Amino acid sequence: MSDNSKPFQSRLGVSRRQVLKGLGAASSLPLIGGFAPAFATGSDGRVVVIGGGFGGATAAKYLKRANPNLSVTLVEPAQTFYTCPFSNLFLGGLREMSKIAHGYDELRDRYGVEVVHTMAQDIDPDGHSVSLANGDTLHYDKLVLSPGIDIRWNALEGYDEAAAELAPHAWKAGPQTELLKRQIEGMDDGGTFVLVAPENPFRCPPGPYERASMVAHYLAQHKPSSKVLILDAKDNFSKQGLFTSGWEQLYGDSIEWVGLSGDGRVTRVDAENREVETEFGTVHRADVLNVVPPQKAGWIAERAGVTDDSGWVPVKPESFESQQVADIYVVGDATVAAPMPKSGFCANAQAKVAAAAIVAALRGDSAPEPYWSNTCYSLIGPEYGISVAGVYRVMDGAIAEVEGSGGLSPSDASPEIRQMEAEYAVGWYNAICQDTWGTEA
Repeated sequence: MSDNSKPFQSRLGVSRRQVLKGLGAASSLPLIGGFAPAFATGSDGRVVVIGGGFGGATAAKYLKRANPNLSVTLVEPAQTFYTCPFSNLFLGGLREMSKIAHGYDELRDRYGVEVVHTMAQDIDPDGHSVSLANGDTLHYDKLVLSPGIDIRWNALEGYDEAAAELAPHAWKAGPQTELLKRQIEGMDDGGTFVLVAPENPFRCPPGPYERASMVAHYLAQHKPSSKVLILDAKDNFSKQGLFTSGWEQLYGDSIEWVGLSGDGRVTRVDAENREVETEFGTVHRADVLNVVPPQKAGWIAERAGVTDDSGWVPVKPESFESQQVADIYVVGDATVAAPMPKSGFCANAQAKVAAAAIVAALRGDSAPEPYWSNTCYSLIGPEYGISVAGVYRVMDGAIAEVEGSGGLSPSDASPEIRQMEAEYAVGWYNAICQDTWGTEA
């Protein structure tokens, strides 16, 4: 995703209640038939879902909504899932970790999904089976992978798993997020928070810049002489004009962004000394160093044989079935689905398309025509929200953005509009979490 000048579809003519209701509806699209929730033990087929985030949990839920007689098993090691969306608000002091935590009771109790809290260790595509860390083997007719991302350790010189314990990436919400928060809280006033942003593609294109905003907000409240330095491997980033304008309004010169052409590309990390070196040899020392490194699809995707040389998963756009292995569907951040971004909203929408395609295939029917929507909100301050939106369809055999759909927040918006978008962000988060796990913040 990149900044563009397409008009923002203003919602100022409707009430906040209507808007939040609309957000809830949007997070439930596209819809598939047979929605009456039911607890069923019969089976019209066996589907295993690996990964319990926005993609996997949604897929499991919507498979059972479409056909309660399916046997659906969700494999997810964590009993509590912490969302990357809104984890930056935790860093900014605006939300507790408990408010981005979600469980799986609704999937079990209301929809009859079997939830297994263990790790999927291997996949046998020929035998249609999944080997689990607890020693069990699951057999499937269809398999859904929603493995998220893994870090490309050492793709950035000096940045390995040990380095991440000193210079956290916090690009998977949970312990890394809490570690980074402790480091920010322990930083001396007058210190520098250095954020290293990667090349595309990576999870959540606006995420590093929202993080810089939230950290700057925290520092302004508690360590006002401190600053944020962003060293970026790109010259352009999502919602760039909106972010830089908001930074200037709220934080003055306390956030500095250095892009690729300004020697912002980091090539080496010295986590022990909290130092980074850029392409042209400039060394920057941080009081807190946050490295968002290069990424790839979650490792189980490679074990399944669905990744290509890019490290990501190419999928059939009409169903999100793997292009390389039959009967395996992949949704969420692990996929190659440009121009759709790697976002929680997209994972949720892709999961519904995959669920509809699977239900149709098991019945011997053609998959329904898919479409997807995405809205990505970012907070620059507690009452300063911005967004980018898009609608996508399959055109000429590929996913394409519908011309004239979506767009950006207006660059000249009033403080009232920025505040409304911050409220919409909360409404969106509550709606999509309710849709995915049956729980709000």
